[in-house]
Amino acid sequence: MGRASAWLRPLGGIVILAVLVWRVGGDAFLTALERLHLAPLVLAAAIVALTTVLGAWRWVLVARALGTRLGLGEAVAECYRSQLLNVTLPGGVLGDVNRGVRHGRGADDVGRGLRSVLWERTAGQVVLVVVATGVLLFDPSRALLAPSAVGIALLTVAAGGLLLTFSLRVAGTRRGEPTRVGRVLQGALDDVRTGLHDRHTSARVLLASCLVVAGHVGTFLLAARTAGVTAPTGRLVPLALVALVAMGLPLNVAGWGPREGVAAWSFGVAGLGAGAGVTTAVVHGVMTLVAVLPGVVLLVGPARWPRARRAAAAHEGAARG
Repeated sequence: MGRASAWLRPLGGIVILAVLVWRVGGDAFLTALERLHLAPLVLAAAIVALTTVLGAWRWVLVARALGTRLGLGEAVAECYRSQLLNVTLPGGVLGDVNRGVRHGRGADDVGRGLRSVLWERTAGQVVLVVVATGVLLFDPSRALLAPSAVGIALLTVAAGGLLLTFSLRVAGTRRGEPTRVGRVLQGALDDVRTGLHDRHTSARVLLASCLVVAGHVGTFLLAARTAGVTAPTGRLVPLALVALVAMGLPLNVAGWGPREGVAAWSFGVAGLGAGAGVTTAVVHGVMTLVAVLPGVVLLVGPARWPRARRAAAAHEGAARG
C-alpha cells in the first residue's frame, strides 16, 4: 500500500496537468514562461527570503517550547534546504521530514525533532485555512460566494492530506517499527501538555504564521501581475489563498498539479478566465523554484554545520575536563 500511494500521489498531479493542457491548452503555460523576467524574479526571491526567515522563526519557537535547542541561522538554512526538496520531489513534504530528522539527530531525539516540524507546519496550515475560509465567506466581491462550500471542503482536505502524508513519511523513516506513528502522536499530546500550551509562545507562533501567509499571498499577487492579470488586488486575494491551500494537497509532482488546477477553477469562477489562472500558477511555481535555489548550496555546506558545532563543543568540553 505504501509503494502504491507513493506512485499515486505524483500520478494525481500528472493527471491534473494533463487535463489542464487538454481543456485550457498549452498556450497558458507558454505565456507564463514568456512573461517571466529578472525584476519580478528578484522581487519574488526577496519576499520568499523574508517568509523563510519568518517560518524559521516559527520553527525555532516551537522547537524551544519542546525543549530542543535551535538557532535562527541554522533554522533558516534548514528551511531553504527543505523548501528546495519540497518543490523538486513528489509529495511536497519530503523536505520537511528531512529537516525534522536532521534536527532530531542533532538534539539526540529524532521523535521530538520530527514533532517540532509537524507542529510548525500544522500551525502554518491551520492559520492559512482559517484566513482563507474567512476571506472566502466575507469576500466583498462575492465572486466565490456560491462555491464557497466546495472551497472550504478543499481547504479541509488539503490540511488533512498534508498531516496524513507527513505522518506516513514519519512512519517510514525507520523500517521495522510499525508503531512509529502512534509514538509520534502520543508525543504530540505530551507536547501540548508540556510546552506548547504557553500563551506567549502560541501568540508569537500565530503572529509568525500570519506574516508567512501574507508573504505567500504577496508572492502569488506578484505572479498574477507578472502573468498580466489586471484585476483589483481585493479580487485576487481570495483566489491566491485558495491556490495556496491547494498546494498542501499531496497529489503533486514537485509542487505542480493542484495549484494549477485550483487556480484555473477559481479564476474561471471569478470571471478572469481559466487560462489566466493557469498562467499565474505557472509563474508562481517558477518564481518559487528560483527563490529557493540557495538551497542547492545549503544541501552541501550547512549539512555539516550542526555536526561540526557539536563535535567542537564536545572537544572543548573534553579539553576542559
